[in-house]
Amino acid sequence: MPRSPSELVKGAVTISSPPLIYQRLMEVINHPRSGSADIARVLSEDTGLTTRLLRIVNSALFSFPQRISTPTHAVTIVGTAQVRDLALATSVMTMFTGVPKELVDMESFWRHSLACGIGARVLAGHRREDNVERFFVAGLLHDVGRLIVFMQEADAATVAMRQSREKGEFLHESELDVLGYTHAQVGGALMHQWNFPGAFKEAVGYHHQPQRASRFPVETSAVHVADLMANALELGSSGAHKVPELHEGAWDTLGIDPELAPIILEDVERQYMDAAQIILGIAA
Repeated sequence: MPRSPSELVKGAVTISSPPLIYQRLMEVINHPRSGSADIARVLSEDTGLTTRLLRIVNSALFSFPQRISTPTHAVTIVGTAQVRDLALATSVMTMFTGVPKELVDMESFWRHSLACGIGARVLAGHRREDNVERFFVAGLLHDVGRLIVFMQEADAATVAMRQSREKGEFLHESELDVLGYTHAQVGGALMHQWNFPGAFKEAVGYHHQPQRASRFPVETSAVHVADLMANALELGSSGAHKVPELHEGAWDTLGIDPELAPIILEDVERQYMDAAQIILGIAA
């Protein structure tokens, strides 16, 4: 009998705890006397992370008029919460190893995840949200539950993928039939295990059911819509072969003029093309 989502997460020892750098950053950020220099010092302890962050903040995702050359400058210009979330995103991408190659192409998986993250970020930008990076991270993480299923329940995952193709079902529907739960629920369990903010728990756990998000409907709807855009634009794949259905009310929840949809799609493609080359090297 397949294990529960929480059992799957706990069984994946290498990812049962959040990235160490995220934990360190949270300790410093939560300290009443810490400042941008202290946060930059933690980032500087990991030269690889520092390099990745600087490449990202100097990309088209931000399009700053001046080059940002130090962690301190990045924290000052981009913001504490934003840098923390970007550090989290780039660190998570290095954590998932040992995923069966016959089940998923990891580069294609991260391409899809990155496109979803950028899509959620663009949608948040049109809403003029304060920290669009939390939308980016939520989108980037939305399908990590599928990787855990692939790692922990490879045989059942294979059956679900075959059933999805043969019956023309959405993969998350086949997962529910075969496993008794979906990858979204596993991802939500991981966010709970990592003690992540509620916005991540709902956006990841309910990205196929945005109507179930009671506290963070905007974040969840953004990831839901961004997932559809990433699939429709064919920017990578996490294993699904059908574009998920747009849930009625998700776009209305975002409060964005539907006529802006073509502009949003252009923004996603433009930012994706620049960011993919920079960020995907992290997960290679």
